[in-house]
Parts: sequence; C-alpha cells; structure tokens
Amino acid sequence: MRALGVDLGTKRIGLATSDLSGTIASPLSTLQRSSSIRHDHAAIARIVTNEEVEIVVVGLPITMSGTLGPAADAAKREATLLGTVLDVPVILFDERMTTVAADRALKEANISASKRRQYVDRVAAAVMLQSWLDRGCPQ
Repeated sequence: MRALGVDLGTKRIGLATSDLSGTIASPLSTLQRSSSIRHDHAAIARIVTNEEVEIVVVGLPITMSGTLGPAADAAKREATLLGTVLDVPVILFDERMTTVAADRALKEANISASKRRQYVDRVAAAVMLQSWLDRGCPQ
C-alpha cells in the first residue's frame, strides 16, 4: 500500500511517500502555501494521483502533554476538507517531535540552516509517516 504523509504548516506543506510495500517512508517534496486552501488541496490531489497513493496520513500536532490545542484543531479541520477532494482515505496520526527529529537529522548531516528550512517539512512528513508504518498502519 502506498501512503502519502502530509505535514501541514502555515507556510509550507511537507510531503513524503512510502514505498509500494508500505515499509519505508521517504521525503517527497515541499509545497509552498498559496493564498487558497483549495489550490493547496488540488496540488495534493495531483500528487495523490501521480504517485498512485492509496491513503493519506496527515500529521496531528498533539501537545507534549497529550492534549489537542489550536494547531491540532486546525489540522483536523483541514484534513476533513482535504478528504472531500480526494478519492482515498485521509487519516490523522500523531506528529509530536517530528520537526525536531527532522531538524536534528539534517543538522547531523551538516546541512546549512538555509537548506534545512527547504527540507525540514518533507523530512518531518517522512518521520511521521515512518512512525505510522512502523506501528502497523493504524486507522
């Protein structure tokens, strides 16, 4: 099963895909947010079609205390809207610490700060998607 991991940000959307066997997640791309959520979702829909994705896993930014704050509420609303334009299931999955892990990995790879900003969102999406895959693809 091919999955698409989505890390929704206010400025950028990080995307990652799994391999066809649903074993390994890899960073795919970063979409710059436009002024239109419909435009952003149309771009994701094209990727879902082009990559032959069967499920979309949207990161849910749960707080470190385990509660749902404003960012999680926004992600839930956007995931629901995204689900109305896609022909595949859209689910939410805990993304706690994924951006921190992604940034740390990029620093360890000696990637400059400016380059890290270009890649951190897609790497965070891959970290989140890999965690979902490792947990047996819960829905």
